[in-house]
Amino acid sequence: MSPVPSTLLLPLRVHPLTYLPDGDDVVVGRTDVDSFGVFPPDGAELLRRIADGMPPAEAADWYAETYGEQVDLAEFLGVLSELDFLVGDDQPAATAAPLRWQRLGRWLFAPPAWILYALLLAGAVAAMATRPRLVPHIDNLFYTDYVTALALTVFLGQIPLILVHESFHALAGRRLGLRSTLRISHRLHFLTFETSLDGLVVVPRRQRYLPMLAGMLADLLLFSVLTLAAAATLRPDGTPSPLGGFCLALAFLTVLRFAWQFAFYLRTDLYGVVTTVLGCHDLQAAARRVLTNRTRRLVGRPPVDESGLHPRDREVARWYSWLLLVGYAVSLGVLVVAVIPATVRTIGMAGTRLVHAGHGGAAIADSLIFLTVTVGQFVLVGVLMLRNRRQRRAAAGVRHLAQ
Repeated sequence: MSPVPSTLLLPLRVHPLTYLPDGDDVVVGRTDVDSFGVFPPDGAELLRRIADGMPPAEAADWYAETYGEQVDLAEFLGVLSELDFLVGDDQPAATAAPLRWQRLGRWLFAPPAWILYALLLAGAVAAMATRPRLVPHIDNLFYTDYVTALALTVFLGQIPLILVHESFHALAGRRLGLRSTLRISHRLHFLTFETSLDGLVVVPRRQRYLPMLAGMLADLLLFSVLTLAAAATLRPDGTPSPLGGFCLALAFLTVLRFAWQFAFYLRTDLYGVVTTVLGCHDLQAAARRVLTNRTRRLVGRPPVDESGLHPRDREVARWYSWLLLVGYAVSLGVLVVAVIPATVRTIGMAGTRLVHAGHGGAAIADSLIFLTVTVGQFVLVGVLMLRNRRQRRAAAGVRHLAQ
């Protein structure tokens, strides 16, 4: 028997970890850097022993005596190092830093706030019931004859509302002590913002639903406030004022954004809810792997190994992958049939006004602004796609070198 390395006879320094039993597994992680791993119960117990100060060699002996089998200690410690659970030689152990905005998150979801939210929603419903002009309708988008104003409303007017949506996600996470972050992203051809709530994996399942659904709550509240504002500015004849028309346009867009959350195949808010209810870990990746293997089998190529997928993900992906395929097909179909033709047509109209000198300066300015707003969104989405692709390639290169 080869001698045990001296480093395994001494305790290892381990960062503070959180353990959450989750079905047949235990999710262990560092909430300060959002690094998490899924361990079998025996592996989590072994990690606890090492984290509590038991030397790795002694912990391995305990494991063999308790579970009747040997553990590959070098591989196990390699996993801990990869997850950044081990404290470096000249590195201090992680400490819990004060979390900003946590108190605001608690206030936003305290009982008095829920009462206020219920009153706002009830007020909006009552206003729509007594004045049908306030009910969301596509005509509400066309509240002005100025094309630029409509484009700015559609593309820019929603940005503050989307930020409120994502802020509710972030603050609901901060309320639980999670490090939530906000970044710009995209869903297919849609520009959007995205809140990172990776720390939810070490939160009990019943506590995850509010942070996931907080954005949809924000949409309902924004819709209520916009509807009540429009109701307060109605003219005596029942028609909306310019400000009221603007509010109704944003309210209609908010309804569309709320409905869009049901397209959970695009990893929307409800996707997180569905995966939590189904007990999945990374259903989207598993479904893509299953779809890839179906395609490879059709063309006579060997399938990609699925053994690395979580068993529950692989089980649900058998049927979810078909829903994923249908969802992407519908979204791409809408892009080809509606979005691209409409965009090309409106850009052509604006271009015609620029080319023909008969139009006045106001019309030319209107066209330039419209083109900038319309084309700029798609350019930004393209830039984000290229950036994400470069990041994935760089990460893949790092993993290759590590091997």
